[in-house]
Amino acid sequence: MNKFMDFFQEKLVPPLVKLGNQRHLKAVRNGLSLTIPFVVVGSLFLILSSLPFKWWKGFIGSYAAKLSAPVNATFGVLALLAVIGIGYSLAKDYELDPISGAIISVVGFLLTQLTPKYQLDTGKFGAEGLFTAIIIALVAVEIYRFFVTKGIIIKMPEGVPPAIASSFAALLPGGAVILLVWVIRVVLGFDITAFLSTLFSPLVFALNTLPGILIFTVFGCLLWAVGIHGDSIMGSIGTPILLQYLTANSAAFLAGEPIPYITAAGFGSMFINIGGTGATIAIAILMVKSRSEVYKSLGKLCLPSAIFEINEPIMFGFPVVLNPLMLIPFILTPAVLTVGTYLLMYFDIIARPVTMVPWTMPPVIGPFLTTGGDWRAAVWSAISVILAVLIYYPFFKTAEKQQIQNEKEEKVSGKTAEA
Repeated sequence: MNKFMDFFQEKLVPPLVKLGNQRHLKAVRNGLSLTIPFVVVGSLFLILSSLPFKWWKGFIGSYAAKLSAPVNATFGVLALLAVIGIGYSLAKDYELDPISGAIISVVGFLLTQLTPKYQLDTGKFGAEGLFTAIIIALVAVEIYRFFVTKGIIIKMPEGVPPAIASSFAALLPGGAVILLVWVIRVVLGFDITAFLSTLFSPLVFALNTLPGILIFTVFGCLLWAVGIHGDSIMGSIGTPILLQYLTANSAAFLAGEPIPYITAAGFGSMFINIGGTGATIAIAILMVKSRSEVYKSLGKLCLPSAIFEINEPIMFGFPVVLNPLMLIPFILTPAVLTVGTYLLMYFDIIARPVTMVPWTMPPVIGPFLTTGGDWRAAVWSAISVILAVLIYYPFFKTAEKQQIQNEKEEKVSGKTAEA
């Protein structure tokens, strides 16, 4: 186990840390985070319009359609929001004018969404256009940076207000982006969105399979085990795809059709990472009942935050990070919950994710809301907490035994020092 940890930390971690800090991936990650508040708000309206109670449907009546309108205005513009966020974030990282970076990116994206008759097609402003939004934003800001660093910009005299000076500085790079996308989409007739959808289709398919999501989950936990924020690194890869799944599921849910995707956004945060990555709420529960004074005190401090999915105090306080003993349950628990949740959703025993709720939502409540009000998902969440406790239990007891011994030795050494 120690050899594996050493190998993982020395050989695999450095390039992954470098990858996680890569400015383009950071821009994608930060830009996509801009979409989350709107998806959550849209999900709240989706829940209100589709609560699974007959009396509620009778109560809201014709307002059901009106309540679902904000869903289209949030889920339906995910790519548009993403291109703004990514363009802004990358431009800011390059110390360029972030507003200009965002605007140039948006205009470039809009050009990609023209029909063969050169009319704007809003149908792919949602999750279907996310990959296009990512690529266009990155390319547009790189062109903007090239023009600025080479001095190929219109410079205004001193005394001109900064906002006006920035807008003129963006004129030439913005024109270059428009020209490039116009040639590709209009002159050559090349559909960038369709091409990118085909290019990324193997990855899109893989993440909705049990092996694919299992590897994705386990790898994120392995990163956390050596102190790297695995959710951030893996999220840069998975978030665009998982948001696509959720958008498709929400549309199917509103239309009363079968829900197509199992591993949509919310699958991991609400069903697998109970109390944080690795389902570490189990450790907090076990610490509260521990015979160790240190663990008991730590458990009382950690449990409230674990209920709201925040587990850094456990990860670094227990600790789980760089702890070979806890590596096994830290990987095994999410793996078991991933397999169990996937199979239950595959066989339609519990509902699939159709809404996004804040990742800090407590167990039981979060899965209930994520699935559009399925009580069976809430029951499974409660069972999952019990399963996590059972898996962690023998490993925790081993750590507790050692901790109690350490506490006894400290008391003896303290008395000896006083004497």
